[in-house]
Amino acid sequence: MSLVPRGETREASSREGPLLLPDPSAPPARPRSFGAALVGTWPGRLFLGCVLLALGAIVARLAWGAGPVVDALGQWAIRGLVVVGVIGLWRLFGATRRRLLWRVRRRLTLSYVLIGVVPALLLVAFFLFAGLMTFFHVSAYLFKRGIDDIVEEAGTMADTAAIELRRAKTQEAVDAVLERKHENALGRYLGISLAVVPRATQDGSPLVSPVPRGVAGLWEHASLPDTVPAWVSVGGFGGMLVFPSGDARNGMTLVIRAVRFPDERNPTWAVVIDLPVDERVLAQLREATGIELRSVGVVAPGQTGLHRQAERSFQLGTTDATAATPASHPWSSFNSVSLFDFSDWETGRTGTLAMSVRVSVFDIYERISAAQSRIGGLSLGDLFMAALVAIAILFLIIEAIAFFMGFALARTITGSVHQLFEGTERVRRGDFTHRIEINTRDQLGDLAASFNQMTASIESLLRQAEEKRRLEEELRIAREIQMSLLPRGPLEMRGLSMTAVCIPAREVGGDYYDFVTLGDQRLGVLIADVSGKGTSAALYMAELKGLILALSTIYQSPKQLLIEVNRIISDNIDSRSFITMTYGVIDLEARTFTYARAGHTPLIYLPAADGHPRRSEVLIPSGLVLGLRIDGIAEKFEQLLEECTLTIANGDVLVLFTDGISEAMNPAMDLFGEGRLQQLVEDHGHLPADQLRERILREVESFAGTADQHDDMTMILLKIEDSAPTVDVH
Repeated sequence: MSLVPRGETREASSREGPLLLPDPSAPPARPRSFGAALVGTWPGRLFLGCVLLALGAIVARLAWGAGPVVDALGQWAIRGLVVVGVIGLWRLFGATRRRLLWRVRRRLTLSYVLIGVVPALLLVAFFLFAGLMTFFHVSAYLFKRGIDDIVEEAGTMADTAAIELRRAKTQEAVDAVLERKHENALGRYLGISLAVVPRATQDGSPLVSPVPRGVAGLWEHASLPDTVPAWVSVGGFGGMLVFPSGDARNGMTLVIRAVRFPDERNPTWAVVIDLPVDERVLAQLREATGIELRSVGVVAPGQTGLHRQAERSFQLGTTDATAATPASHPWSSFNSVSLFDFSDWETGRTGTLAMSVRVSVFDIYERISAAQSRIGGLSLGDLFMAALVAIAILFLIIEAIAFFMGFALARTITGSVHQLFEGTERVRRGDFTHRIEINTRDQLGDLAASFNQMTASIESLLRQAEEKRRLEEELRIAREIQMSLLPRGPLEMRGLSMTAVCIPAREVGGDYYDFVTLGDQRLGVLIADVSGKGTSAALYMAELKGLILALSTIYQSPKQLLIEVNRIISDNIDSRSFITMTYGVIDLEARTFTYARAGHTPLIYLPAADGHPRRSEVLIPSGLVLGLRIDGIAEKFEQLLEECTLTIANGDVLVLFTDGISEAMNPAMDLFGEGRLQQLVEDHGHLPADQLRERILREVESFAGTADQHDDMTMILLKIEDSAPTVDVH
């Protein structure tokens, strides 16, 4: 008799592997070294090649001197190094950009600055530049208008002097008119000078004038003109002249000159009035326009004596006149440049002066708005300015609020993202106890709550998986113990071929079979089914095995043995459990099989062929199940239990099985049935016991198909033979 265990190939349980997590102790990938970067990348190899090429060019130059080949090598080396440098800078820029913009907070901040702050600053700069440009033009216009007013005033004085001088025929009369005009204007223009000058012909010679020459004033700013040049028309002249100056500080002198001819058909003389641009004139300009002239430089010369701005300039100092009229709003003043035309007195050619002026925005605005009518002390310009200031303040407030709100929002978003990143890193390292702090009640807060729930679920699942692995390990040990309770080792009995199989539906089951040797020619055969499955059924099975081993040597009658087992086990089994069992004794010498059935499935008996077709029999002796805890059930059990004796012969087949065989179900919930099993025994009863067992198991598995096994399957096959006995237990 040989025992071949079969449980390893027919287990109905499944095992799950442990959850695999990355090893947090694994060292990070080492960065590439500088040498490896030089050799392992094409920019590095190009750099090495260029360096070697440059060194070769230097060595060749030292050894053989300069030459076209050596120069070409050096140039190509320099070009290659430039290319490598550009590539290196580009990659450095990319690496720096990735490193700086890796954090979402920096990206959001930069995006907000580019989208919100920069356009607002550009808008403010645009309007400021537009306003400044407007004030530059306005200030230039006002300054030029102020000078034009002085030129016009000088022209008016020259006109009145020319009218009066038409009647003056003597030198005394001419001098008297000029002196009177000089004295009248001296209060406003301290350096005013007047003269009666003849008109020049085309060749430069003076015309004969009926009015004698006359002079009034000092004429220190420039030499007295001998004639009025021919380029001056009879309509007169009024404008700015520039004369070189011997002063080391002031390289040139600015003069406003007006020339007027008498109202004649062909005038031969003219009145010339010069107003040097001194501190008093500048003070009048400042008083009239609100603009202060600081310095003047020649941009485009109008005569040979004046050249570049660096060579000739007009510097102004601060005098009592300029200090007496300070700017009303010095904090709003700024420097500006205004271009002004001047003329060359000898040739009439024009040049350009660059005048540096000091402009006060509010002074100019007050002078412009002063032309409007006022209502209750306020002009329309004041109302517009107040509205503009209010809008500007509102804009700044809104921009500041948006700026801080944007940064706060970016901080909130990126803070939540950073917490999620740290949480995922902790989870990746296997720390499922980490929780994210929830500070907001928005979508980010819900996301953090979902993350916390996820980690809690994972932690719970890991605990459950660990507990499941522990239980599976315990069940595996219980299964090994249970399988060890089934028959093992050699069992020989001549004249009898035995085979058995037990396939639990779970790790441990409640089915049990055993062979008990009662002598050389007697063998006890036991098959039982404990109600339920799992650990409790396995424990009752172990208890039943102990009872059978102890009582089988005392009670030779199967009925008496079952009665005693029922008496003992009824006091120890749970009231909700019971045991079905069939126990029989084979006596090969008497050629009998005596058996009793305690509520178990029937036996199938196939007698040996005697020349007729073999017909199997289903043996169903009466009997109750074991272990019922009901009053008076023991007497009832003894009364109903029936013991039967069957005469056996060579070739007879006995099949004992549990309901896991007959009640196996297919996906359509159909039962395999005792009739199908009986037919299989009839059709294949001529086969050896082990082959018949495999045939039955294959048919059951084919019938069940993909349906789950819902109950333990146990079966014992006994075949009476004259040949040497074998026992195959699975």
